[in-house]
Amino acid sequence: MTRRRRIGLTLAVLVGIFVLYEVATSIIAYTSDAYVQSDLVALAPQVTGRIVGVHVSDNQNVAQGDLLASIDPVPFRLAVDQRQAELNETHAQLTADRDTIAAAQDAFASATSAANYARETQARAASLATAQDVSRADLEQANDALHRAEAALDVARAAIARAQSTAAMHQAAQVQSAAALAFAQWQLGRTRLTAPTSGTVTNLTLRVGDTAQADIPLIGIVDAHAWRIIANYKQNYLRDFAPGDTAWVWLDSEPWRLHRAKIAGIARGISRNPTPGRLLAYVAPTTDWIRLQRRFPVTLTLVDPPADLTLYMGADARVLILP
Repeated sequence: MTRRRRIGLTLAVLVGIFVLYEVATSIIAYTSDAYVQSDLVALAPQVTGRIVGVHVSDNQNVAQGDLLASIDPVPFRLAVDQRQAELNETHAQLTADRDTIAAAQDAFASATSAANYARETQARAASLATAQDVSRADLEQANDALHRAEAALDVARAAIARAQSTAAMHQAAQVQSAAALAFAQWQLGRTRLTAPTSGTVTNLTLRVGDTAQADIPLIGIVDAHAWRIIANYKQNYLRDFAPGDTAWVWLDSEPWRLHRAKIAGIARGISRNPTPGRLLAYVAPTTDWIRLQRRFPVTLTLVDPPADLTLYMGADARVLILP
């Protein structure tokens, strides 16, 4: 075989391999860049206090509502008692205010009656003084009595307004005290940390005696209802994918067993910047120092997974899709 023929045969073989690869990849979309994913629920307390009880262990399965840990409730119970006492005090103040208003209204009614009588007396005295049937001193006495009766009426009216204003202030204090009591009761209820979802406790380091800080996560739970497979596919495959398409998944944690899956979603964008904290996923364009095409995450969910299947968040997987 001449050298020219060997070169030609080699080129023919390479072209054949390339053609077979293109044909195969147009029929079968395979990737080993896939992994198992779920949601990690970071449970953070809503109040600050000392941990007095840890009721779960690391890697324990929990159901939604299970008690996980307890914060010392004593300071919060004392706060509830204090707020309850303040609310009781405002109730007592409002009762006294109602009695004060009632007494002021009775005094106003009496002052109104006295003022009306004084007006009638003054009018009669003025009429008789015109006819010179009463003395000037009697008229002045009637006028003075009327002035004093009207002044007493103004005082009684002001007393009612003052009592009502005080009652309104105490009514606002009652509302404020009721809100403070409700908040204290809410804080007391948050001393029991319960599981927000069913799942598995992971990487538990919480111990009795630790101080729980509000809004700082203490316990992580891998959500049992959010399992999915994230497969990073080259961009040239995406046009042939659609939600609902069938896929086959090989889990490295359970080799030699294929699981049927469905495409749940296809990412519409990725970040080209590895800076963390972005809303777009970042998929590294290199692996083992080899630069690859840009890959986009495709989310898959298992179809009727076996009851004995155990999934591990972050475990490797391999995915095969027949577009």
